[in-house]
Amino acid sequence: MGLEICVLYEDSDIILCIKPSGILSQKDRGESMVSVLSSRCGSEIYPLHRLDKEVSGVMVYAKNKKAAAFLSREISERRMKKEYIALVHGRPEKERGEMCDLLFKDSSKNKSYVVKRMRKGVKDARLEYEVLNTQGEADNAVSKVRILLHTGRTHQIRVQFSSRQMPLVGDRRYGARDGAEVLCLWSHRLTFTHPKTKKTMTFSFEPNTDLGSLAEKERENVYE
Repeated sequence: MGLEICVLYEDSDIILCIKPSGILSQKDRGESMVSVLSSRCGSEIYPLHRLDKEVSGVMVYAKNKKAAAFLSREISERRMKKEYIALVHGRPEKERGEMCDLLFKDSSKNKSYVVKRMRKGVKDARLEYEVLNTQGEADNAVSKVRILLHTGRTHQIRVQFSSRQMPLVGDRRYGARDGAEVLCLWSHRLTFTHPKTKKTMTFSFEPNTDLGSLAEKERENVYE
């Protein structure tokens, strides 16, 4: 039996769904969201943005070339709003803030690094964050943060927080030393313009961030 995908919304142009952790968001030789959705819809599926394999949450895919071109422009011109929820070790000094860095991706290691100067292969990275709550104190503190992503660099959220000694819970690649079995990062909300109707649409996913279970659940999506 194939992988079951939670679909939030679907029409002739787009399909919105919850990507589970453990599956690639784009095409690969094996199973991916593209192959699963293509099989479900019986048609070609066009990927528009990425989520790391370990990350789950809201994603939008196009079902035809015209919709794909429109939404790709929305993304490249930064009109699609992408919000995330993460659990991080420690607590940022400010309740709200912005992180601006230069990131270099080492493709041989599939890992990104914060660097100090612009050079070949380096790209700017920017996000905003808001601390929602903090559990524990001092070295054992874990904070739940909401993140608005302004650029979409490889592992951007993970490396920007890790570079400030606040690795994401469960992110051993970027310095976490906890026992969590999942990477605590979720695509929380997408807001974009529908390629045909031109209406603004918002779809959201609320993870259960209880450290005791870290079980994910879907809540009702909202669109207008």
